[in-house]
Amino acid sequence: MKMSQNSCDKDDQSPSGKKSISLPISRVRLIMKSSPDVSSINQEALFLTTKATELFVQHLALSAFNNGAGKETNSLQYSDLASTAEETETFQFLTDILPKKILAREYLKSLEEMQEEDGDF
Repeated sequence: MKMSQNSCDKDDQSPSGKKSISLPISRVRLIMKSSPDVSSINQEALFLTTKATELFVQHLALSAFNNGAGKETNSLQYSDLASTAEETETFQFLTDILPKKILAREYLKSLEEMQEEDGDF
């Protein structure tokens, strides 16, 4: 009886158990093949990369939801993701991808201040 339970569990985790992932495998394959270092992709590696990506996105979304205003408004905003990327050490590598949004006038003002500082030297 234990033998049949183990084989069912293994089937759910195999690449053919596609109901356990929700990201499109074809898109992940396309992204992986876009790297010049990748010549061929094993099906198991493709499945594991897809599942790991899905779990990472879920972890990021939950962290942003819990750390941001998401609990109060029952929603997840871009600003929550950007704040989480900036404030959480685990996600700091995403700060270039998820920058905090600022208004154009604020950017121009900070640019002018930087130019004034450079002119002082």
